[in-house]
Formats: sequence, C-alpha cells, structure tokens
Amino acid sequence: MTYCSTPGKVILFGEHAVLYGEPSIAVAINRRFYCDITESKRDRTTVNGYPLARRYHSYIVECLNKLEVEDELEIKTETELDSGTGMGSSAAITVAILGALRKLLGEDISEEIIAKDAFSVEFDVQGNASPIDTSTSTHGSAIMVSEKKEKNFLWDVEKEGRRWNIHHRDVPDLTLVVGNTGVHSPTPPLVKKVRKFYERSNFAKEVIRDIGEIVRESCVLFEEEDLEGLGELMDKNHRLLSILGVSHPKLEKLIKGARKYSYGAKLTGAGGGGSMIALTDRPDKVADVIKKKGGEPYVLDSTDKGLSYHGGKEI
Repeated sequence: MTYCSTPGKVILFGEHAVLYGEPSIAVAINRRFYCDITESKRDRTTVNGYPLARRYHSYIVECLNKLEVEDELEIKTETELDSGTGMGSSAAITVAILGALRKLLGEDISEEIIAKDAFSVEFDVQGNASPIDTSTSTHGSAIMVSEKKEKNFLWDVEKEGRRWNIHHRDVPDLTLVVGNTGVHSPTPPLVKKVRKFYERSNFAKEVIRDIGEIVRESCVLFEEEDLEGLGELMDKNHRLLSILGVSHPKLEKLIKGARKYSYGAKLTGAGGGGSMIALTDRPDKVADVIKKKGGEPYVLDSTDKGLSYHGGKEI
C-alpha cells in the first residue's frame, strides 16, 4: 500500500522572529497532496506519465536521492495545494513522496524519520529552510518550533550547527481563509531587510521578542479554544510584522477588508506580498471581500491528520 496523502499548512504566528530564537507555530489544513508509487514496467521513472526531470520535479528527484532509490518507478500525484500561496505545497510533496517510498521499500515510516528526511530534502532544494513546514505536514495538528525544549516535545532537527525543537500543540477546530495577493516576493531579500533592522535597532529586537511572546500566549489560547483571543493575537502579530517592514499595500488591503468578518487577520509567511490569513466563522463573507479587493481566497479548516496511508483508491 503506497498510496498516501499529506496536509498543507499555514503559519499562524511567529514569522521572521523564529530566525532569532523565538518560537513559531503552524497549523495543518484540510487541503492535501496525494501520491501513489508503484514499480514501473517501463525503463524509466515517470511522474503522471511524464519522464522524471529535475527541472519540473526537483523535490521528487531529491527524495529519490535521499533514499538512494535506483529502481524505475511510476509516480502518480494529485494536489489541492496551489504553489506560492503560503500553504506549504513543497513540504507536502516532499513528505508524501518520502512516506510512499519508505512504505514501498519496507523501511521505517516513523514520523520523526520522515520529517527529518523531508526537511533535509527541502533544505537541499531551496538552499535554506525551516523544519516547521515539513514537521507540520508529517505530524498534522499544530506544530511549534523553538530553540528550547518544552512540553509535548516530539523530536529535534539539526542542520549546519543549528537545532530546532519540534513540539505538538493541540488545536481547536479553526476555519481559516487564505487570501493570495498574487504579488510574488522572494523570501531572502525580506529576511535580509529584517536582519539589518534587527542588528542596528534595539526597538526591532523588542518587536521580535514581542512576536515570540505572542506565540507562547497562543498556545494557552489553543487549549482554551479562545477564538476571539487568537484573533486579537493575529492582529497584534500583524502590526508587529508591519513595523518590521514586511507587509505590502495589497496585503493591507485584503487584511483590512477581511477583519470586518473575522476574529483577526494577518500576513502569513515571509510577507512582501504573498498571502494573508483570517480566522473567522463567516468564511463566505471573508472570501467575497478578498475576491472583491483583487485577491484569490481559499477557505480552509484545521486538521489533526498528518501523513496518512490509504487503501483502495487509485489516482
């Protein structure tokens, strides 16, 4: 049984501050990536009928390299995750492919091993990465990443002298609306911009610490299922990210519109464009506003289901 699926994710709190030792938290969502891997009858590995090519399938190629797979395979995929929307499509692809490969090969399919391998693959493909996306896609529910080991610790991840501690967090039923601005903004320049501000300003350091405190407060509110409190923290987190200079006029436009029908709203991911996210019990209203203001809305629910193996279905 090599048919499996993995969830996407959204970062709820902690963007940018996580690079300075503060925690960050992500939530798994009910949009998923699916894959099925079987031994091929052809003399080459194919993806959805096309020859495997690094140009189009870089994550899959690195997954095969990671597990030293030399056999010819037939890989079939389906996705509910659009790339460039902040929903963790590359992490979901990587986790699902590694999970299916390990199952096919009869190797260990523990969450920890797959999550660590998936982070390594993403790091190699992107040149840099955080393990929060791949850990959330593997484990489901909510994941908190921090430099310190805290309660509900799952595993740690090390890379190039840095260590991240991965923790499980219970998450209430959340309805979220992602609004994609359609504005592409590469992450590295934004990270560099914040670092310059951080290095020359004690005020920026205070902002980073305040974002970290928001993440810690959110964990308590998750347990209390306090949606209003979580929404207030989202608004506060966004204001702090705006101070760091990573918002964008179109993000502000979508966020301002969404707040009328939401508990709270903020950018999600690196910023500078990309996507925003709103926590709401009126998702249709929020989606309509986002669409009217020129964004692309996606209505999502949180999920506790991570990497899952299925039977009886073909892609």
